[in-house]
Amino acid sequence: MALENVFLDAGGVLIFPNWHRISDALARQGVTVSPSALSAAEPHARLMLDDHKVVGATTDASRGWLFFDLILERAGVTLSDATTAALTELHTYHVANNLWEFIPDGVRPALTAMRARGLKLTIVSNANGTLRAHLARIGLDRYVDYALDSYDEQVEKPDPRLFEIALERSGARKESTIHVGDLYNIDIVGARNAGLRAVLLDETNLRPDADCVRVRSLAELVERIDEGEFD
Repeated sequence: MALENVFLDAGGVLIFPNWHRISDALARQGVTVSPSALSAAEPHARLMLDDHKVVGATTDASRGWLFFDLILERAGVTLSDATTAALTELHTYHVANNLWEFIPDGVRPALTAMRARGLKLTIVSNANGTLRAHLARIGLDRYVDYALDSYDEQVEKPDPRLFEIALERSGARKESTIHVGDLYNIDIVGARNAGLRAVLLDETNLRPDADCVRVRSLAELVERIDEGEFD
């Protein structure tokens, strides 16, 4: 059956933390680390977080701040009262506005290309209740057809129920839908348990062992769609 629908995670696929805002918050506490160092550390921290035991013992909210501790450690920053104060400030901002506000250059062209091919796009994200307003604030809402926020639905990935809600809400069929995410034990496991094919976005090639389709970018995803890989 021809591909008709693409489900996409938000954080780690379409949007990323605002590293400049994070660097500035740390600097106000006397901690010096560049935005580029934080960005380079992020994929490695994500890999450490992407463990089935960690996923099983945490929620999206608690994983989020463990994630930033891992990023700081990977970037060579010693955790301290100062880093805690900076992260507390950032958490306040995130609750109100959503800290994931950096959009890589390739995102909009890839979304535009997929929609030009007649594909329906649905965001399926573990989020904090601000996702839809946030997408409108940063201008991504116009590129997608639906957006599901786990906070609003009261269920989060890897629970397959969030994907089932997305299927019902978007009118998509499992057989003609793929899900693209950045965390194997959340996105790939959850999508498969809902009966969907899953694609792992692995930009830095840290998961060559993953038993699923991997792409290094959304542009590569579009190329593989054009090649008919998902039909």
